[in-house]
Amino acid sequence: MTTIAPASQQPDTFAFSADNLAAAKAFVAKYPDAYQASAVLPLLDLAQRQNDGWLPRAALEYVADFLGMPPIRVFEVATFYTMLNLAPVGRHHVQVCTNISCWLRGADAVVETCRNTLGIGMGETTDDGQFTLSEVECLGACVNAPMMQINDDYYEDLDAGSTQVILATLQDGGVPKSGSQIGRKTCEPLGGLTSLTDDAKTAGKAAGIKKKPRAGKGKGA
Repeated sequence: MTTIAPASQQPDTFAFSADNLAAAKAFVAKYPDAYQASAVLPLLDLAQRQNDGWLPRAALEYVADFLGMPPIRVFEVATFYTMLNLAPVGRHHVQVCTNISCWLRGADAVVETCRNTLGIGMGETTDDGQFTLSEVECLGACVNAPMMQINDDYYEDLDAGSTQVILATLQDGGVPKSGSQIGRKTCEPLGGLTSLTDDAKTAGKAAGIKKKPRAGKGKGA
């Protein structure tokens, strides 16, 4: 369910800053004249970043006018994608994946740690405005489950302990290490690579494969 900010929190106007205006024009220029509405997502992302992580109604209407789209089309996009927020969020937006891979690998413990450490439930924001906690569907890091996304950073291979450390670091004003929390390299198996570990020459010798002479280079050539 999409949470929409009440009228009391909605600003009267919105306009891109000079830098974002230039960036918006660059996005639009990537599309043919008849298809410039395709820039709606990057423009909404620009607007959200400019407005402390959420999109007021005025920003949606501004983007619609910028692209020559009916406002309802922009509203449809904004209410469909969960990375677009229609109400204020905390400085650190903690989004915990609870989809099947993460759930099987311990997402419940991650969720409980977030609740206990931050003192809030799903969809809530701390009183100091520093943290918002959200439950999300698959974020595409299934191999390194369980995981959570905080703002633009992924934190993977989590457990209760590493989750608590990450949140405590942010609470203290620090910058926690993103990526795998157990030292996994990208999406490799926990024990390291198990195949394709030798170069072609070494692998060929091990298999008893002899290199064939090139045509024209044999005996008597």
